[in-house]
Amino acid sequence: MSRSVQANGGRPVMSDSGDSMKTLADVVAETAPADLVADGFLTVVDAIADGARRVDGLTRRAALAGILGDTGETNVQGEIVQVLDAAGTDAFVSSLRDCGVVAALACEELEEAVFVSDRPDHPYLVMFDPVDGSSNIDVAVTIGSIFAVYRRSDDSRVSDETLLRPGREQCGAVYVVYGSSTVLVVATEGRVDGFTLDPASGEFLHSHDQIRIPAKCAAYSVNEGNQGNWHPEMQAAVAELRNDYGLRYVGSLVADFHRDLLKGGIFLYPGDLKSPAGKLRLGYEANPLCYVAEQAGGAGSTGTERILDVLPQQLHQRTPLIVGNADVVERVVARLAQ
Repeated sequence: MSRSVQANGGRPVMSDSGDSMKTLADVVAETAPADLVADGFLTVVDAIADGARRVDGLTRRAALAGILGDTGETNVQGEIVQVLDAAGTDAFVSSLRDCGVVAALACEELEEAVFVSDRPDHPYLVMFDPVDGSSNIDVAVTIGSIFAVYRRSDDSRVSDETLLRPGREQCGAVYVVYGSSTVLVVATEGRVDGFTLDPASGEFLHSHDQIRIPAKCAAYSVNEGNQGNWHPEMQAAVAELRNDYGLRYVGSLVADFHRDLLKGGIFLYPGDLKSPAGKLRLGYEANPLCYVAEQAGGAGSTGTERILDVLPQQLHQRTPLIVGNADVVERVVARLAQ
C-alpha cells in the first residue's frame, strides 16, 4: 500500500519505500548554484557526510566504544575536552583535509587553523564545531555538528585572515543532528534541505524538502537558570516570551535550533554580566546556523546587530545569539533597545 511521509518543516518527499528517495549527492547536484557545483561544493558536503557517518557510529556505540567522559584536557576555549570531541575533530579534519577541494579549516577544538593548500583548485574554506553538546552523550541526549562553508576570495596564500569572513559571505552551511535519527541539513542560497541517514544503506536520503521555518512561533529556548546574570532588558524580553510561548530547552544548541527550524521557535543565548561577549562561537556556531535560518525565512541577531554582518576579529570569537522566527527575533531586539 502506498504511503506518504510528511517531513516537519518541509514538503513530503517519500512514497512507498525509501528506495524512491533521492540521495544527498543527487539533491545537492540538482539544486545548488551551478558555480558551486562546478567548483566542488558537493565534494565538501560529501566529506562532511563521511565524517558524520563516523561520528554517528561512535555515538550509537557510545559506552561500548569507550567514548563517554572527558580526556582530562582543556581546549582553546578553556572547556573540558570530551572524548567524543577529540574523535569528532579527527574524523572531520581527516575527511575535509583529504577531500581535495578545501584550502583551510578552522575547528572549535583546535587552537590553530589547518592549512591544506594554496592551489587554485582548492577553492573552499570550512569552519566547524565537530561535536556540539558533546557532554550530553553521557546521558544519551541529542548532539550535533555544525559547518560554515566559504569560497576563497582569491588565490593568494591562505592564512588566519583568509578565514576571518563575515557570515554573509558563506556560500553554504551544513549541520548534523545525532538523535533518534541522524539528520544532515544543507543550506545554499535560498534553499534548505534535510537528509536522514539510512542505517541499512549508509546513505543520507532526502527527507525534508525545501525547509521553511513555520510562520507561527511555537516555543522559546533559553537557559532560564542564567536569568540572574541577564541585563534587565533581557529579563524583560524573556518575560514577554514566557507569557506567549512554551519553553523547550535541550541544552544542546544544534538540537534546540533544529526543533525551532522545523516547528517554529526562537533560541537565545545572550551575553550577560558574567560573559558580556556571549558564550557561543561566531564562526563555528552562530554564523552557520544563522545562515541556515535566513535561507529558511528566519533571522539571527546578536541583540544589536545581524549576526551575518559581524566582522570577526579572531578565529575563536564569541557572540551573543538570538535566532529563529524573524518576527520574534525582531521583537526581542526591539525590546532590548528600549
